[in-house]
Amino acid sequence: AGFCNFDIDYTQNKGLWNDILIKMRESIAHRGKDNTGEFLRKNIGLSHTRLSIRDLCFGRQPIIRSIGDTEYVIVYNGEIYNTDELVPELKKAGYKFETTTDTEVILYAYMHYGIDFVNKLNGIFAFAIWDGELERLILYRDRVGVKPLFYTIKDDTVVFGSEIKALFCFPGIKPEVDINSFRELFGIGPARTPGNGVFCGINEIK
Repeated sequence: AGFCNFDIDYTQNKGLWNDILIKMRESIAHRGKDNTGEFLRKNIGLSHTRLSIRDLCFGRQPIIRSIGDTEYVIVYNGEIYNTDELVPELKKAGYKFETTTDTEVILYAYMHYGIDFVNKLNGIFAFAIWDGELERLILYRDRVGVKPLFYTIKDDTVVFGSEIKALFCFPGIKPEVDINSFRELFGIGPARTPGNGVFCGINEIK
């Protein structure tokens, strides 16, 4: 889960914004309680609660890797099936692996190949990457849509999470419905229109 706004300096009130990140990940803690972590910088906040499957000891997220003073950060849910195929070229390019997680492989692949690296991934996934050099947040989701990733935009702030309930932990975002919400529920439920989060203003990455 997390949020991003380029007009707000979150570091001016770290306690408040860190508490919000904690509440966001606590709302989806049933997804995994093995490790938790937060990342907060001037324009970005990321939070993660983890179910440990690979590298039980060192796979805590967010994972942060730096080149000089530039930070690259990822929070991720899923499984990449071709991890072992991606590692050799990344090692050859000089990337030093500190874990055996596919999370680290994803982040290094982004750093090495750029934004279209996702085309190299075979798996099920939803993740957010913060690029400190370009100062951009990128949200990705697997092609079939196995792993969920919801978002909304509130007063120029992008707020996202693996479940909608995480978004409602952010100030000013409330669970509101309209006629389209009921059309989704009663017209095609339990399915949903692609990209539709049912609640007003809530969308899902396609």
